[in-house]
Amino acid sequence: MTKRSPEDPANPGHADSERPETPPSAVGGEGSGGANGNTTSGVDGDAEHGASLQTHLRAARDEFESQVALAREQFEQTNERIKERTGRDLIVATLIGVAIGLALLASLIFFKWIFVIFAVAAGLMATFELCRALQGAGYRLDVIPQLLSAAAIVVSPWFFDPSLVWVTLFVGIAFVLVWRMVAQMAAQDGRSYGQVLRDVLTGAFVQLYVPFLAGLAVMLVRQDGGEWWVLAFVIVAISADTGAYVAGISFGKHPMAPKISPKKTWEGFAGAVVLSITAGILLGLYMLDQPWWVGLILGVVILVSATIGDLGESLLKRDLGIKDMSSWIPGHGGVLDRLDSILPSAAAALALYVLFVPVLAL
Repeated sequence: MTKRSPEDPANPGHADSERPETPPSAVGGEGSGGANGNTTSGVDGDAEHGASLQTHLRAARDEFESQVALAREQFEQTNERIKERTGRDLIVATLIGVAIGLALLASLIFFKWIFVIFAVAAGLMATFELCRALQGAGYRLDVIPQLLSAAAIVVSPWFFDPSLVWVTLFVGIAFVLVWRMVAQMAAQDGRSYGQVLRDVLTGAFVQLYVPFLAGLAVMLVRQDGGEWWVLAFVIVAISADTGAYVAGISFGKHPMAPKISPKKTWEGFAGAVVLSITAGILLGLYMLDQPWWVGLILGVVILVSATIGDLGESLLKRDLGIKDMSSWIPGHGGVLDRLDSILPSAAAALALYVLFVPVLAL
């Protein structure tokens, strides 16, 4: 029998069985096999690196959230201590105070007539609060006539000559008093002469306390450069209030007027002195363009007027047996609670303007 060679085409199966298998490296080349191995290793490395990065990010996020939670807890504890001592929510009071301050600033800088609207609205709200508080204490006041007279008194300095403002004041007070006496005669409820007289005088007091003093601020803003004087006395009054608040919370131990306002301390008053005088000097120099001593006088005078206004309203609330005039402004109480130091300071600032501006302009 003849033996076939491996390459004989007649025996292909045998040729295949005898042919050695080609290694994978021989098919794809040495580089091909190495490339597949490196790709697998690279993918695994990238996955490990991504997982490690995610772990670090999660740890950093958890640490940040923990720090935020700790800071929030500490702030809330501090806020609660302040709230227990002052009865005010620090966060809400600060946010609302900033919003009101920005609105006032915008009204003074851009359009003076917007400040007039601001003053009329604040005056009407404060008048309403005071009337309701007095009614709750047993006084007979007529709210609608009080509001009508208040609106006329506050807005009159913007349209009329200053000499006519006094006429508006007297007419408004007369209108309120006559309305009350006629209403009392129509009621015939047996109130005594002393009670009726008390109601009449209280009605006049409301007009003098809120609308008249608010009208003086409008009279000041109407003057040449008066908007800067209004802004200056408001900033000084706020500085006095802020200095008293911060110093009182931090160092207050000796009550200033315990029978009127137990939470006010001499340490707080010292803080008000420092901050108000500093603000007055800086504002006098850089905003009012006045000598430093005018700013010093501004700071001292507004400090005194703001303190008297604050203590006066506290005495009134204590006499009426209430804590706040209303709850219209969260964290602050009522509108009048925020205007207590501003209203008398308007009269003081107007007097300083009349005293110094014409003299220094010579």
